[in-house]
Amino acid sequence: MVRAHAYVLQAPTISPMKAVLAQLNLLVGDLKGNAAKILDAGLSAAAVSADLLLTSELSICSYQPEDLLLKASFVAACKAEVEVLAEKLPPKLAAIVGVPWRDETGLYNAAAVLRGGKIEAIYRKMELPNYSVFDDKRYFLQGTTATVAEIGGLQVGVLICEDVWLPRASALAKASGAQVLAVINGSPYDTEHLAAREGACKARTTEQGLSILFCNLVGGQDEIVYDGQSFVMNGAGEVTQRLPGFVEATAVVEFNGVDPKPVRYNSLPTTAANVYSALVLGVKDYINKNRFPGIVLGLSGGIDSAVVLAIAVDALGRDRVRCVMLPSKFNADISLEDARWMAGVQGIRYDEIPIEPVYEAFEAALADQFKGYPVDASEENLQSRIRGTILMGISNKTGNLVLTTGNKSEMTTGYATLYGDMAGGFGVLKDCDKELVYELANYRNSLGRVIPERVITRPPSAELRHDQTDQDSLPEYPVLDEIMSLSVEHNLSAAEIVARGLPKADVDKVVRLLRINEYKRRQAPVGPRVTPRAYGRDWRYPITNGWRE
Repeated sequence: MVRAHAYVLQAPTISPMKAVLAQLNLLVGDLKGNAAKILDAGLSAAAVSADLLLTSELSICSYQPEDLLLKASFVAACKAEVEVLAEKLPPKLAAIVGVPWRDETGLYNAAAVLRGGKIEAIYRKMELPNYSVFDDKRYFLQGTTATVAEIGGLQVGVLICEDVWLPRASALAKASGAQVLAVINGSPYDTEHLAAREGACKARTTEQGLSILFCNLVGGQDEIVYDGQSFVMNGAGEVTQRLPGFVEATAVVEFNGVDPKPVRYNSLPTTAANVYSALVLGVKDYINKNRFPGIVLGLSGGIDSAVVLAIAVDALGRDRVRCVMLPSKFNADISLEDARWMAGVQGIRYDEIPIEPVYEAFEAALADQFKGYPVDASEENLQSRIRGTILMGISNKTGNLVLTTGNKSEMTTGYATLYGDMAGGFGVLKDCDKELVYELANYRNSLGRVIPERVITRPPSAELRHDQTDQDSLPEYPVLDEIMSLSVEHNLSAAEIVARGLPKADVDKVVRLLRINEYKRRQAPVGPRVTPRAYGRDWRYPITNGWRE
């Protein structure tokens, strides 16, 4: 049962509070490193006479720690680190730090209010998301009580992420005297989420008339990218201040009574710019946080590997990127020319290793096994698997991680080779459909041309047989991608998709390919999530499955 009373620290007054939003890139499990970053932000906040430091959800251990939360030693270490942090922070500064908190009743997703060298109060998250990439209910119990702290003369109600998406927590905070809501967040990026976040906050301001400080995590964590883009919203639902996306940032928020003072900020980037930034950050953090020295990728001269190369260089710098062209007799001359040009303009190491001798050896070894069978995709897949083996060999020898170049359209339809072009450690374009890949190429070229125009305009091809194009096997990409979006990201049935005007033959084909290729997707590397529903944490379908729609 929800209790409507709050933990209120002091009596209300009104004076010009000053807060600092600390949008930090934290590392899951690095308690001391995360605490050090929070302490640095706290010292900086105190230097500008701030009253409040706001961090992100579970900031002491970073979000999402997943099954680390099942380890009692991990949870105890988080609490101990917060207690040490409280002693180190400037004593007059109130800092709101996210922490998994265990008491006699169980484990909670909590926010600790630190001040005066101690933990002054603990707020327990009320709304526990259990959808998409979230599984809070696997680990945490629901909080029931509001926490309102007097900070800088204002009564500040503390909320955690999902709390602001639903009415209950903010209503309880206001009923307990809150004049401002401070929300710590681990809100991941996707193409629809920023607008949804601000919409949720606007709904709460409409209901309660309270301004909101929304501080979000930034950084890549496996397949999830947190974009930051923290903001301040006044009680009228207007954004008065916004932090940049996909970078660490801190910002001072000044109040005039209960109203945040407006600060000029840049307009929001386009979708292509945001997705590109998300992919760059996803690659950068996956490689750096897992301590790989660099990456290696197969550069084919096609659009997908061209975009992955651009992202990799922007993420890591040219000295940590290595490309290998692995031509066969089926590769067009322009593919080699364009691969050489892109490697040259990016200034990276580039090697060419022809695979024809290896392919002929494979054919000879398998001649008796293939005898009596027609030539088919088996021979094409041998080429892809030879390339995958060579790239993985280079990876083993150098320690560099292989980036795969397959896109979401290919993952949907199974237009990829297990242990071939799917072999690698991180699938950069795994959640980008083919049409979005073209948008990313044009966006990157708008910043400085690194992809030849003909790579963008020529018909896409796997180049595994003479005169091959992707559309020999697949519907046109604009049609395929729309079907995929409606089916995968919006869960529509085949009949519902056809009713929207898509060709029935194409819908049936794509839906069938989607169903029969689940076993491939389950073996694909992780990659950055940028859409509302990606293959991975928020796509959970059985491989062995007798259901037919």
